[in-house]
Amino acid sequence: MELDAQELREHIIRPTLRYLGKQCAATENLLLAQTQLPDTSCLTNKSYGIYHIDAALHQKVWNQHLAFDPELASKIRGLASQREFLNNPHIELATNLSYATAIAWAIHLAFPQVKHSRCPPAAANRP
Repeated sequence: MELDAQELREHIIRPTLRYLGKQCAATENLLLAQTQLPDTSCLTNKSYGIYHIDAALHQKVWNQHLAFDPELASKIRGLASQREFLNNPHIELATNLSYATAIAWAIHLAFPQVKHSRCPPAAANRP
């Protein structure tokens, strides 16, 4: 099953941002654009889901940003499945589009200066 860009915007991105109280056309566009980018993760870093978020960045946004914003953290955690999140939190980025959208938005909020490629420049240029 594939979602086209309009379906993704209308059925995943917009409702997730609305749930978080952050609905905005510019944010929708940013998140939608991120899903269209190729996966630039390094060979050693596995990225998850349509936003291509690796485990290290997922953990970093929780530890360095959401840990200090309990209201937002609670809302985002509420999007995750109860059992699987505790067993394997990173898989939620691939299997739960609302959760992945909320985390992608939180990453942009927490680290706006970060380009969302985990590869050092030399690794990004490898064939």
